[in-house]
Amino acid sequence: MKPPEEKIPELVRRHGLRPDKGLGQNFLIDETALQRVVEAAQLQPEAAVLEIGPGLGSLTRLLAMRCRRVVAVELDTALVPVLQEVLMAYPNVRIVPGDILRLDPDDLMSEAGFTTSYSVVANIPYYITSALIRHLLEARRPPETLTLTVQREVAERICAAPGDMSLLALSVQVYGCPRVAARIPAGAFYPPPKVDSAVIRVEIYDQPRMPRPQLPSFFRLAKAGFSQKRKTLRNALAGGMAWKAERAEALLRQAGIDPQRRAETLGLEEWAALTQAYSESV
Repeated sequence: MKPPEEKIPELVRRHGLRPDKGLGQNFLIDETALQRVVEAAQLQPEAAVLEIGPGLGSLTRLLAMRCRRVVAVELDTALVPVLQEVLMAYPNVRIVPGDILRLDPDDLMSEAGFTTSYSVVANIPYYITSALIRHLLEARRPPETLTLTVQREVAERICAAPGDMSLLALSVQVYGCPRVAARIPAGAFYPPPKVDSAVIRVEIYDQPRMPRPQLPSFFRLAKAGFSQKRKTLRNALAGGMAWKAERAEALLRQAGIDPQRRAETLGLEEWAALTQAYSESV
């Protein structure tokens, strides 16, 4: 039986727990908000889900009722007894204690009997967002979709268009198409965070939007371009790549990009052109 949302604090106290701010633990417990996450994931009955950070199991329970298999990876081992209690009625859930950044998503799903497609659902703290997304999308077998509950500001950054781009937006959009699927108020969490959140859904492309061998160069160039946001691309690339400014300008012009522009104004196609020009120059 699930613990009603109003009983969550009691459940935490009974197990002698306290939400860990260092781990970004704000547990999503509002039933309406939880249903919005599940609806955004668009799961079929035969689906397999990798859930990251199940916390107290509130979302895990709903996922288990919706799909065939759930593999739930929890970093905080103190939460495992709670998860086992909350999820004892759901034999299609496998709880895995561990750090997802040190685990292979393909191995996790293969061990659960799924060697084809799977989806990821996660309520993740800000500090791990970029590293987690890249870890998942660069896996040997990446997921078909990501459904992530993140801070609203982070969701908006991920879905940004040229003019307001960021390294995080590029890191996601090179692999898939993101959209904001729902908004979640701070009061839907225990304890409530200081800001509202949003659910983003990312449809992963069959292939990245540039050749895979060029991805390391793309990320290196993008990181350099965004390293000094107030500078022009000419100067930011020169500083970030340890080049002379003349080389950066020549490379940008070769890619058809005005050297006086700034990184946030470039679209993914322009970054692809810059990466191609760089690949031809080395």
